[in-house]
Amino acid sequence: MNRGRVQVGDWTIAAGVAAILLVTGLSGQHSGTRFDLLGYPLLAVGGLALALRRHAPVPVLVVTGLCAVGYQAAGFDVPAVAYLFAVYAAVRAGHRTVTVAASVIMLAALPLAAGVSGLHDIGDAFTQARDALELAWLIAAGAAGEALRQAERRADEAERTREETARRRAYEERLHIARELHDSLTHQISVIKVQAEVAVHLGRRRGEQVPAALLAIREAGRDAARELRATLEALRDDDGSPSRGLDHVPELLQRARTTGLDATLTIEGRRTDLPTTVERTAYRIVQESLTNINRHAAAATASVRIAYRPDALAIQVDDDGSARPDSAAVPGVGLLGMRERVTALGGHLHAEPRREGGFTVRAELPVDQT
Repeated sequence: MNRGRVQVGDWTIAAGVAAILLVTGLSGQHSGTRFDLLGYPLLAVGGLALALRRHAPVPVLVVTGLCAVGYQAAGFDVPAVAYLFAVYAAVRAGHRTVTVAASVIMLAALPLAAGVSGLHDIGDAFTQARDALELAWLIAAGAAGEALRQAERRADEAERTREETARRRAYEERLHIARELHDSLTHQISVIKVQAEVAVHLGRRRGEQVPAALLAIREAGRDAARELRATLEALRDDDGSPSRGLDHVPELLQRARTTGLDATLTIEGRRTDLPTTVERTAYRIVQESLTNINRHAAAATASVRIAYRPDALAIQVDDDGSARPDSAAVPGVGLLGMRERVTALGGHLHAEPRREGGFTVRAELPVDQT
């Protein structure tokens, strides 16, 4: 529903309703009181106000209701057609309580207006009100607005579900490709590592000088094997194997301290039960952040802050490393993986150099995953 500006169609409908009200008022019976001149503008305004029904449904509901009461009091025996349109628009916009309250007031005010007009006797005032605002039409207008509102809500929900399904399938496909790539690389790197180990061992056994390039290949093979094992653990976690969560974060910090990093952990808020996917993602964010600090940051200290909020879990990892505000962060595979995990849960991730130096990773994960 476009509420940013009034559409041509809205003006057309409003003008049509205003014309119907004016024609009905001119051709119908009215009391001929001194308020006649006031009744015609009220008929026109009541119809033209509908042009704004999408943009301001509640004010239009009030205006059309006041106009209907006004021209009834002026002696015009004209149905409250514009008010029915306003009821439909207000209920469609979700203002059901306000609409019901306004309609109850209208049903009470119209008999008084009909009695004041002198067009009918006081005893016939309720008949006049019933004719002006038929209860069945009032209910039908509200029901139509509610039905369309529910249909639009279901359409929005279906669209959101399709987007989430497509994103999940894309994530599963990337995960499948990662597994295949991991299996292939594990085999190839294992062969390289074994060959390098054997070559170094044989060279030293024969008393030969081992080339520096061969030692570098051996060390690179060991590092690559460790990386692939870590990747395999992450992939197994995603397959539903026993996963690691926030209870295991202290182990990550203890492991980081063994490398000389002064790592601290701060917990804010009251611990609550979280979905497994949120726990797993939070653990991976801390793990990847500390790994990047050890490898690239040249940092002396690191702080991990986990905040439990009513609607979200916030994670922040800061370090005092070599990153500077004027240095652009180059997103590596680990950072991209973190961002994908967070986005898949509908959260937000920010990773950037800190103003005072060092690097920060901030993530917010929604806790309602139903």
